[in-house]
Amino acid sequence: MPFINRLHQLESKLQVKSPIVLSNCRVFFDFDNTMTTSDVLDDVIRRFSINDQWVVLEKAWNEEKIGTKECLEGQLRNVRVTKSALHKFFKKIELDPHFHQLLALLVREGIKPVILSDNFTYVVELILEYHGINDLKVYGNNLRFYRDHIIPSFPYDNPFCLTCAHCKKIHLTKDKTEDKLIVYVGDGRSDFCPARVSDIVFAKDNLLRFMTKEELPCIPYKDLGDVHHYFQEVLIHDRQNH
Repeated sequence: MPFINRLHQLESKLQVKSPIVLSNCRVFFDFDNTMTTSDVLDDVIRRFSINDQWVVLEKAWNEEKIGTKECLEGQLRNVRVTKSALHKFFKKIELDPHFHQLLALLVREGIKPVILSDNFTYVVELILEYHGINDLKVYGNNLRFYRDHIIPSFPYDNPFCLTCAHCKKIHLTKDKTEDKLIVYVGDGRSDFCPARVSDIVFAKDNLLRFMTKEELPCIPYKDLGDVHHYFQEVLIHDRQNH
């Protein structure tokens, strides 16, 4: 099917109020397993825990017996790692190989994407810096180091929601305007809430299963190369009509 027809079908399915124009979008990314090739926070907990209590907590979280905040606090309580060792570990974290070209495309169109993470702002910014990215806005949880302990805090916690330690939808809705489409790219449970209030959702893994179950419209993707390709086609369509 020609892209123009698919685009019109998508606009209808997503019930957007105006044609999809890239420069008219605000773009938000999840971090772990969306911008990165693995779940960084899970990797840290798995690598530096002094016992297997994190497994018990993870099971309780997966069964929705505890919330994300309680799970993270309990898991990090058993992590032992120095700040320098953690920095060394983060240097090995890989970004999705398509993120740089996707970021370049968005910046050319005047879009500065925002990162919303259930990880820690310090961790996300450090990994981005290792990959030469220094000027993206990141909203995440907070941490501080005490010897070989990591002590978390949660400035964007919603006490009425157990799904996330960081209520991401706050950042989507606080300055939402009718003339801007919200585009959200994510993969996991912490993305369920922001996906509900976004105009266009790129989804994979748990987020895709959630969107499908709830019969919410979304665009499935395997990696950020798919998202880049989609935006390229939107741009081609825009230029053909201007």
